[in-house]
Formats: sequence, C-alpha cells, structure tokens
Amino acid sequence: MSLKKVKVALQYCVPQHLLSRLVGCLAASEWAIIKLPFIHLFAKAYNITLDDAQRGEFSQYKSFNDFFTRALKEGARPIDETTYVSPVDGEVSQTGKIEDGQVYQAKGHSYSLTDLLGGNSTLAETYQQGSFATIYLAPSDYHRIHMPCRGKLKRMVYVPGRLFSVNQLTTKHVSGLFARNERVVCYFDTEYGEMAMVLVGAMIVASIETVWAGNITPPRAKRPFTWHYKDEDAIVLDKGQEMGRFKLGSTVVMAFEKPPVFADKHQNGSKIRLGEALADLADTTAS
Repeated sequence: MSLKKVKVALQYCVPQHLLSRLVGCLAASEWAIIKLPFIHLFAKAYNITLDDAQRGEFSQYKSFNDFFTRALKEGARPIDETTYVSPVDGEVSQTGKIEDGQVYQAKGHSYSLTDLLGGNSTLAETYQQGSFATIYLAPSDYHRIHMPCRGKLKRMVYVPGRLFSVNQLTTKHVSGLFARNERVVCYFDTEYGEMAMVLVGAMIVASIETVWAGNITPPRAKRPFTWHYKDEDAIVLDKGQEMGRFKLGSTVVMAFEKPPVFADKHQNGSKIRLGEALADLADTTAS
C-alpha cells in the first residue's frame, strides 16, 4: 500500500470528532504559554504574515482561534462587479454543471446533490439544472466567509457527519467526501435565483459559525436540524458581507439554481481571493 493510501486509511481509524474537540480546546486557550507558541509555529510553517490584517502583531490576538479568524484591513479585498465573486480566499477545486443530480468531486468521484444538502430531495430539485463551485481553504488562507452576491436567508440546515480531511489527497480518494462530512447548508434567495452555500467541516475544524446564529457546531448532534427564516426575521446580506467563518481550514461548496459562466482565469486548481470574479450570468437582470 502506498504512503498516500496509508494516510487516507488512517483517517478512518482515528477518533475524528474527539481529536477535533481536543485541538479546539487548545486553539481556544487564552493562556500566553499555549497560544503564542501555537501561533508562531503555525505562522512560520505556513509563511503567514499580518500585512493585510487589522491587527499587525501576533501578541494582539487573545487565542489561536482569534488569530486564525483574523479580520482584514478595510479595502484589503476589493469586491468585483461580476455577478458572483469568490466568498473566500482559497483554491478553486471544481466548477461545473450539476448533471443527473450529481456533483463532480475529483477524477472517479462524484456525489449526490441531495446527500450534500442533507437528504432533502425537494430542496435539491431546485438545483438540478444548475451549477456548482467548490473552493478549498488551506490552513494559510483567510478563514472568514463572505457573500458571493446579495442574498436573503431562507433556511439553514445542520447536517451531522464525519470529519475527514478535505485536502487534495483525501478528495481524490474518499468517495462522496463533501456529502459525508459534517456541514452547514445556508439557502439564500438572490436576484439571480436560489443559491445554497455549504460550509463543510473537516478534520480538526473546531467550529463552523454564521454571523446571524453564532456557533452552529460544536456542540455536535446526531441528527439534522433546520432553522427557517420568515420575512419578519429577514436576514439580508450584501455582496461581500461576512456570513460565517471556519476555525481551522475547510471547504465551501456553492450550488446555483441558474448556471452561471465561470471566469476562465479561475479554472480548477487555481488560486482565488475573496471578492475576485468567480462567475457571471448572460442576463444579470434575470429573476
């Protein structure tokens, strides 16, 4: 067995949730003797600078989590005028059409859109003729998640699951990865049709949270939970506005009801930054 396959196989054996909880406790510690070495080692390992961060000194962060989800300086990520912009800094893993209810993951692997959205075939039906984009956030990336376009929140669903790593190696070898991992699905109404943003958990991801509900996980549950947002509770977020964050790296999968045309410069495997053009519609006045 190759070393790559051994690395993947080990993920089936380790206590994924327990390991993530333990790392989460360390990452939340405000003790200088824990947080500062942790921050400095991480920054050195991933060549992280604070040039575009609001707080420019490592000592200014109260915990590793505070450092990891650091805010950017005003104007550090200009928002393009294209229909959809990237919601994160990351790598464009895959983009394409949703075909026969399947979303392409990697060579030899696809997964069910219905499974990704938590098993609700009625909700998945909206996107059957649509498109998707998958963006992977590496540990060195900015880890706040922003809106790719203006949207009104309709529904949020927590889906329990595993916590496999979502790096390139695991993506190529674990079938249906994003539909197996723990995730939070946020449904938005936009002027371009409905859009679902799926925040996928991963190995050692200590938390997934949204700006309107705070921490969604942990605590972790054994069954899905759904929150509905009525007009009287309307949550409307502008294009480029923060909508959530990961504490440690993961992946965002977006599903679009009306298939946009993805920007040529951001093909699979290319780096992208928050606010850069991701996709456009032929008719941006469509409703």
